[in-house]
Amino acid sequence: MARLATTCDAFNAIAEPQRRIILDLLTQGERSVNDIAGTLRLKQPQVSKHLRVLRQVGLVSVRGSGQQRFYSLSGEGLQPIHDWVGQFERFWSENFDRLADYLDELQQQEKSHEHPD
Repeated sequence: MARLATTCDAFNAIAEPQRRIILDLLTQGERSVNDIAGTLRLKQPQVSKHLRVLRQVGLVSVRGSGQQRFYSLSGEGLQPIHDWVGQFERFWSENFDRLADYLDELQQQEKSHEHPD
């Protein structure tokens, strides 16, 4: 089966590890292309290519200031990923709740064996 283009949607775009690292950097606030390139020790054209993909799928927004471009996260673009991951959060939460119930049950059994009536 052929893989979809990375510009197809946010999920395909974040399949690339460097793009996830860029998104992580942008959680700290707006950054210029050169700042991102320097932090990641990548060439500016490589970072620009990744940022272009992230922008096309709506994960980042860009602001021009003179000759520089500053990038920041786009909450709206991240919403589909958040919604999808939310399913797993509910799954783990339910499992942890069942585990907590089981541990409580074991503690009650242990207490009843230590202090028989």
